[in-house]
Amino acid sequence: MCRVIKVLCLICFLLSGNRLVYSQGQVAISRIEGSFKFDGVVDDPCWDNVKPLDFTMHIPTFGIQPTEKSEVMLVYDNDYLYIGARLYDSNPGQMLISSKKRDESQVLSEELLFIFDSFNDKENGLGFATTPTALRSDFTISKDAMGMYDPSQGPFNTSWNTFWDVKTSKNDKGWFAEFRIPFSSMRFKVAGSKVVMGVICLRTIAHKNEVDVYPAIPPNWGPSSAYRPSKAQEITFEGLKSKKPFYIAPYIIGGYQEVNNLNDEGTAYKLHKSPTLNAGLDVKYGLTNNLTMDLTINTDFAQVEADDEQINLTRFSLFFPEKRTFFQERSSIFNFDFEMGASLFYSRTIGINNGNQVPIYGGARITGMVGKWDLGILDMQTQASGRGTEDYLTSENFGIFRFRRQVINENSYIGGIITSRIGTNGTYNNAYGVDGIFKVSENDYFNIKLAQVIDNNSPNKVTSLDPTAIYLNWSRFTMKGLSYEAGYTRSGKDFNPGMGFFMRNNYSYYSASIGYGWIPGESSVLQSHGFMINNMSYFDNSNNSAQSINTGLMYNFNFKSGSGGMISLSHMYENVTDTFSFSKNAYVIPGKYSFVQLESHFNSPRSKPFVLGLDFWGGSFYDGTRFTAGAEPSWNIGSSLQLGLKYSHNFLRFSGRDQKFNGGVAGFKALIMFSTRLSFSTFIQYNSADNNILTNFRFRYNPREGNDFYIVYNEGRNTYRDIENPRLPLISNRSILLKYTYTFTL
Repeated sequence: MCRVIKVLCLICFLLSGNRLVYSQGQVAISRIEGSFKFDGVVDDPCWDNVKPLDFTMHIPTFGIQPTEKSEVMLVYDNDYLYIGARLYDSNPGQMLISSKKRDESQVLSEELLFIFDSFNDKENGLGFATTPTALRSDFTISKDAMGMYDPSQGPFNTSWNTFWDVKTSKNDKGWFAEFRIPFSSMRFKVAGSKVVMGVICLRTIAHKNEVDVYPAIPPNWGPSSAYRPSKAQEITFEGLKSKKPFYIAPYIIGGYQEVNNLNDEGTAYKLHKSPTLNAGLDVKYGLTNNLTMDLTINTDFAQVEADDEQINLTRFSLFFPEKRTFFQERSSIFNFDFEMGASLFYSRTIGINNGNQVPIYGGARITGMVGKWDLGILDMQTQASGRGTEDYLTSENFGIFRFRRQVINENSYIGGIITSRIGTNGTYNNAYGVDGIFKVSENDYFNIKLAQVIDNNSPNKVTSLDPTAIYLNWSRFTMKGLSYEAGYTRSGKDFNPGMGFFMRNNYSYYSASIGYGWIPGESSVLQSHGFMINNMSYFDNSNNSAQSINTGLMYNFNFKSGSGGMISLSHMYENVTDTFSFSKNAYVIPGKYSFVQLESHFNSPRSKPFVLGLDFWGGSFYDGTRFTAGAEPSWNIGSSLQLGLKYSHNFLRFSGRDQKFNGGVAGFKALIMFSTRLSFSTFIQYNSADNNILTNFRFRYNPREGNDFYIVYNEGRNTYRDIENPRLPLISNRSILLKYTYTFTL
């Protein structure tokens, strides 16, 4: 163990000598002058003497002059940042205007988007976007928009919401927008009389599949290239003082629930009916200029959309993304990820057990900066749940403390983490770790992590590898030219973080990849394309035997029209030690298997009202064969209606054992947007493997930011009732809930 620490320290010392310094000129933002009417027309005198941003085409051909004229200006006063935009279009009748939904991210539309690196840390950003319908979309960016740092959930958090306004207008010359963003929604650092931020602006001309950007950021890092805070233009404000937010948001929820549970004798199902009436409270308060506290009491997530149904064709647990807003806001500070499918902190361990909601008494979260340190503190207390069932959980306390700071250069960090999970029955599971991310060159990053677990079920020895996990990774991330990656993870037999997510235990993981990509010139129909060869190998630490080995060759391509896809051929080796099942009549028995699979994906241009995604897997599969096909069509019918279908089906055949499995998932989504304030959505899913239909209806009225009224209906219905004895009920669960939240701004 000591040797490992010495090696890590030596690497850090060597990297510290390779100091990278980046500098660029700063642009001073002017204070507002003259009268201003916030109406989205952008014809007020205050814009007359403001120099517009100088846009460059980002895609389809980087570096050339945009095909349409854009005049985007920024001004400010003591309370607000104002943005005025005149977005001309030579053919406004062709503009693609696809949605009125708050936080729209699924469909392509004419759009103006701003990213502010408000702390000017070259890593994190706040996004604000609108379209000609004046919808508001806001999100956060972490890890410099580089997904390689967070393979499990990526660097974008679209569930973050804050207070701001936008108004738009349209005429025969194009569309126009005015933003009004309170500085209290943007937290920043004040140095003397000056505030320095980073800014990126993107205009999407959807009907041309064109994106224009300021400043000139090349598309060398893929779709997230123009979202990287480290590439932002620095802007300055004089005499600006930070505003501390203080919001109190009580909610009330009422409704009715029905659940069919098996009786104590196991002979029949009994219907349990229960009316619901509850209330809770959320508070957001600025402790300091750079530190924010969130409190929640009697937390409820009734309005959250249902998880996507999946059919598990592996022997490991499925990963589901976090959708609850409280756990998503500023969530990037808490990330402590190893390889894909492995993380020391997974927020769905709090308040969810086997897919069922666990009541939460409440909790607190503190995030922000203290000096040069990024801090994240979270503490939640859950109620006991599932009493009398095999899913019983005692009341538990969940705590996490995360800290990190910038070192060496603008994208290098060191930090640490402590997690704690304590049950009222005396159980405990604590974890602690240290990590570092070091930017070695423009595209090369070195990532190291070291963590240990203290658990009531196993003794802890600091010098032992049994409760320890180590992670090393060197990556060169670029879509243009040479890219590569090499990684190593070792997780001991007693490393079982109670607040984490690890698919395996007591293993060593090795990964390596090398690729080469091209971004052709203006005359090519291709936007980008490239090849990659990769290998991922898992070995059992107890006997050094191979658990899984995956070696593949992949080619990906993207056309300037907006369509794209990938195709790959993989050779897989699996050493199965325990039987795992797909159904009662189809399973994989212990043994060593070697098989080959072909995988491909294709998507049509998102600049059209009809968009189609196609997926395919085929080839040998353990001691049988696999054929999986999927399709995901969607229709954007104007700005008021979106329809979507999703269907995939798996055909597994094990002819040597006379077994087969046919299982699929079908989904239907509809979104009706009466206005930017009023919408209705439905999400209906059918899972043939579980023989159930899940229905989710949501009505939302959002008259202003922070005020929400929801009506939510959920139902689970069994489609094959005779599969078990006693016979399954037609309805497994059903609920209708009404939730109203009102936010007081103090």
